[in-house]
Amino acid sequence: MVQHLGTGRRKRSVARIFLRPGKGEIKVNDRAFENYFPTESTRAVVRQPLLATETMDKFDILILADGGGVAGQAGAARLGIARALVEFNAELRPRLKKLGLLTRDPRQHERKKYGQKGARKRFQFSKR
Repeated sequence: MVQHLGTGRRKRSVARIFLRPGKGEIKVNDRAFENYFPTESTRAVVRQPLLATETMDKFDILILADGGGVAGQAGAARLGIARALVEFNAELRPRLKKLGLLTRDPRQHERKKYGQKGARKRFQFSKR
């Protein structure tokens, strides 16, 4: 069976994408796409590269998502799908690149600092 692979990362999430010829079925960690991503906004993020390249009903997609939260996993899946589409057809690259779908979002969680309540938040200052 022919399949195209792509790996996407976002925040603490990693998504491995398996793009197989099919009729547009998406599964995430062996669960239905609609059950795994509860909000329409996260589903739209995952579908973005497919809509941009008009390949929505050409592939069945298996997503193995790990780490982070729902939004991070959706972003990771988006990058992975875009990379897998480029592996499938390199001519799609300029269109995906123009929309910024091949760019890894570098923003990461900032660690909590000692003597503080969080990464930036301080404990309340008392003058007296």
